[in-house]
Amino acid sequence: MLQSVISSLQSFFLVFRISDLIDILIIAYGCYKLTGIINETRAKPIIKAVFLIIAATWISQGLHLNTVNYILRTVMQFGVIALVVLFQPELRRTLEKVGRTRFSSFFISEDETKTDIAGEIAAACAYMSSMKIGALIVLERQVKIGDITRTGCDIGAVVTRDLLINIFIPNTPLHDGAVIISDGRILAARCILPLTKNESLSSELGTRHRAAIGMSESSDAAVVVVSEETGKISIAVDGDMSRNYTEEPLKRAINKLLGIGAEEAAAPKSKNLIGGLLSWKK
Repeated sequence: MLQSVISSLQSFFLVFRISDLIDILIIAYGCYKLTGIINETRAKPIIKAVFLIIAATWISQGLHLNTVNYILRTVMQFGVIALVVLFQPELRRTLEKVGRTRFSSFFISEDETKTDIAGEIAAACAYMSSMKIGALIVLERQVKIGDITRTGCDIGAVVTRDLLINIFIPNTPLHDGAVIISDGRILAARCILPLTKNESLSSELGTRHRAAIGMSESSDAAVVVVSEETGKISIAVDGDMSRNYTEEPLKRAINKLLGIGAEEAAAPKSKNLIGGLLSWKK
């Protein structure tokens, strides 16, 4: 059997060309970049649903479930057109991003600056609470919310107490709207969040709190709110809101929601494949 395997390998390498290797590398890199683009939006759950439908179609065909298979195949036929319409903005932005991408950005790694994310956010919220400065801070988790981030003004800065406070100071250009935080960085400010459609909420909750709940309903993001009227700090997760946080409990809650501790929050992260391999090698 070993001789058969060796013979097969020899036959493979006899017909394998350098152009085949280049072809494989290009396809692999394209899939890697496409995965990164999908992860930047809320399209990831939809892509998973598409693969589940495809798998269900194959299974129903194998089990000869003719009616189920017919319905699934019909859904897939119309689904292709629906996906093109649904992802039209993402497709356009992807092509624009490809056109703007510099060659060097494919290979140069970018490390995050070390910071205690939860501590900085909690300290900023505690100060704003004492001064009754309204704030709305979205913590991106597994589901990417690039479509929400793009509604605001790009920041791309490390999370710090002073910067967060400065953003939400009243009557400044960026104070109105939400700040989006992901992977230890402030991605954007002045972002527009979807309002909740839950009509049973207390009348005490204003637009800022309703936007926080709406954002937590449409994704798995956690949203920290500082009330401008009362100074109370709240967190919205999965459509529910818990209130009356102080600095230390808020810091612990954020660390728990992000699934990290202080040491992990301070660890640098590589931003691309080659940078990640280099850091792993070290």
